Amino acid sequence: MADQLLDAKGLNCPLPILKAKKALKGMPSGGTLEVLATDPGAVKDFEAFCRATGNELVESRTDGGTYIFLIRNTN
Repeated sequence: MADQLLDAKGLNCPLPILKAKKALKGMPSGGTLEVLATDPGAVKDFEAFCRATGNELVESRTDGGTYIFLIRNTN
C-alpha cells in the first residue's frame, strides 16, 4: 500500500503531473505515491515524468477507466 494517495480523476494534462510533483516534493525519499487518473494521456505523461525526475514508476495499470500509478520518490 502506498504512503500517500492522490486522486487526480477528472483532471486533464498537465494537472495530474503537477499535483503528483507537488505531493512527491513533500514526501521523504523512498516514500510511495499512488496516483489515480482518468486522462488516457497520463500513461505516457507519468512514464516521461519519472524518467525526467529520476523517480521510480513501480507500477502502471488500468482498472476500468482509471489509470493507477505507483511512484517511489527517489529524491
